[in-house]
Amino acid sequence: MAVAPTALEFAHRRTATAATRYCRVREQSLQLTAELAVEDQVAQSMPDASPTKWHLAHTSWFFEQFLLKPQLAGYRPFDPQFDFLFNSYYQTLGPMHQRPQRGLLTRPTVAQVLDYRRHVDDHMVQLLSGANAEDAGLLATLTLGLNHEQQHQELILTDIKHLFFCNPLLPAYRTTLTALPSRQAAAPLNFIEHPGGLCEIGAAGNGFCFDNETPRHQTLLQPHALADRLVSNGEYLDFIRDGGYTRPQLWLSDGWALRCQQDWQRPLYWLESLEEQFTLRGVQALAPADPASHLSFYEADAFARWAGARLPTEGEWENAAQTQVVRGNLLDSHALQTLPATTQQGLKQLFGDVWEWTASAYSAYPGYRPEAGALGEYNGKFMCSQLVLRGGSCLTPADHVRASYRNFFHPHARWQCTGLRLARDL
Repeated sequence: MAVAPTALEFAHRRTATAATRYCRVREQSLQLTAELAVEDQVAQSMPDASPTKWHLAHTSWFFEQFLLKPQLAGYRPFDPQFDFLFNSYYQTLGPMHQRPQRGLLTRPTVAQVLDYRRHVDDHMVQLLSGANAEDAGLLATLTLGLNHEQQHQELILTDIKHLFFCNPLLPAYRTTLTALPSRQAAAPLNFIEHPGGLCEIGAAGNGFCFDNETPRHQTLLQPHALADRLVSNGEYLDFIRDGGYTRPQLWLSDGWALRCQQDWQRPLYWLESLEEQFTLRGVQALAPADPASHLSFYEADAFARWAGARLPTEGEWENAAQTQVVRGNLLDSHALQTLPATTQQGLKQLFGDVWEWTASAYSAYPGYRPEAGALGEYNGKFMCSQLVLRGGSCLTPADHVRASYRNFFHPHARWQCTGLRLARDL
């Protein structure tokens, strides 16, 4: 007896780009969680992180809220209470469950959240198969939603890594991951000079971008030089052994106060011996040639001062990166950890491995206008007290990042894959 295809199977058979890309991105999230136990998916290790279950539900809520409810005639929400449980920060849409308490949500269960995802997926395929599937506004919101889900794919991995690090057993995210070879010494670090002058940064062309990447505009760069690769674990180890965490003259005031308060003595996932680090593969030997990762802005800035350099501005970084092809150690490579730089000439590791802290405050570009309505809360309202990061990490999907992409975090954040590239004035 023939079995009728499910909505997702039907979408895979279609040639419509929107439907197939929707299914691909949604299935990627499930693949990332496939080897997690139910218990892994419900715990929350700190207020800045979220349980895996919540990520899976919230990304479904996004499509339900911004596409299915307004666009699909006769759509009935899976559960009206989810509007409160899985709203993240969209104040204009109503109240929400507080972020630090997401780990208390034992109900709905993981099984119910997966049912919710299937419900949303079936109706999204129906929407994308309908008469209005080519509507420009619908497709724009769909693309935003898929990029939003890709952001949460990275958060699923960084949040589960922090959760597992809080476990005394230090379990691996995936025991089936193959150990990767690593060089004992990084390639020599060189600086590439730039004469400065006017340049243009910001999103260009017709491809997708977030509103905070616009408008494209001119900015003035002073003569400077950028390191051709990221700072390595071995170099950061030299900083530690030279008293980097005990010399207040290297640190910004807020950073030094936080270092003392939280007793920072090394990067977040380095073990006390300074010979091992915790990774998604479990505890591994520290790889000296790999890029240093999980550094706060304060640590990155202190290292740069110790090295007689500074962090690049986001204009300097983007001006150098926008002529480069997006290629590097990103999520699609399945490494799930940083890797040494190649020995090729020119700038290396611009995309992937670690998000690179810049010296630039996260603020609006000249002429910036946020999106209208609730989606205007996506980026603009966070333009205060945060710093810009560039380039993506080993946990970022390859088709999610670009030279103009502006990530942003508070300067104390360490649980993300964040590192640094050095810059110098000329």
